Amino acid sequence: MTGTSTGSIAFRTFTIDDYDALISLWREAGLPCRVAGRDRKDRIERELQHGVGRMILAENSGRLIGAVLATHDGRKGWINRLAVLPAWRRKGLGRLLVEQAETWLRGEGLGIFTCLIEEGNDASMMFFSELGYVKHKDIFYFSKRLYPDV
Repeated sequence: MTGTSTGSIAFRTFTIDDYDALISLWREAGLPCRVAGRDRKDRIERELQHGVGRMILAENSGRLIGAVLATHDGRKGWINRLAVLPAWRRKGLGRLLVEQAETWLRGEGLGIFTCLIEEGNDASMMFFSELGYVKHKDIFYFSKRLYPDV
């Protein structure tokens, strides 16, 4: 996917030239950013060069208004870093971004899509439930961080 359009919203694939606008979007949307760690420009560029991830951007009149990162491990697809500017929320943009991500993941041969949502983020839990995602109470997420910003 290089670009598609829905009404006044255009979808396209992220390029590294979009990095500063993406970080601004994440901050304005309230997503935590670790620009000294895993969200560093060179790390995002390297991650997307591996071919197992695609950052999809939504624009209106050339302004970045939303983004989602779709990744996979060859078996399972992941919806990551969904961000929509506050002024564009509750207008269907998040749903369209997830649909774009799922379409790309299906094209990669995947049939299961997942996301991780932090406890207390009830709005995201409700949003993904409305999209047909199921909350599992019997799966526990473990992580090991080599340093705080990774």
